[in-house]
Amino acid sequence: MFLGRRFNEGIPVAKKVVTTVEYTDDLDGSRAEGTVSFSFDGSAYEIDLSKSNTRAFEKVMAPYVGHARKVRASRTRGGRARVSGKHDLSAVRSWASAHGYSVAPRGRVATEVLEAFDAAH
Repeated sequence: MFLGRRFNEGIPVAKKVVTTVEYTDDLDGSRAEGTVSFSFDGSAYEIDLSKSNTRAFEKVMAPYVGHARKVRASRTRGGRARVSGKHDLSAVRSWASAHGYSVAPRGRVATEVLEAFDAAH
């Protein structure tokens, strides 16, 4: 007997959405296993590589990495003197105070003070 309602009409139904991400090797178009990140000459790079191309990349890089120094990420707060452009503001303030310029212990340093510092050094 039909009661005037269709099955699930007006009733929320659970729905499952599955997203599959497949990497493609950037060198040869085969299925990649993942992404390799590296830096060179001040620029960071990423490349998707298959397992065999990842091994080849690691083999080529091994002698260079074996002789290189690890670099820590730079800290943005505390500890170090802050540098504005090419100026160590702590050194600029010390020099400016010693040479009769009025500079605040914090904040921006006037352009005329920075130019005088550059001219003296």
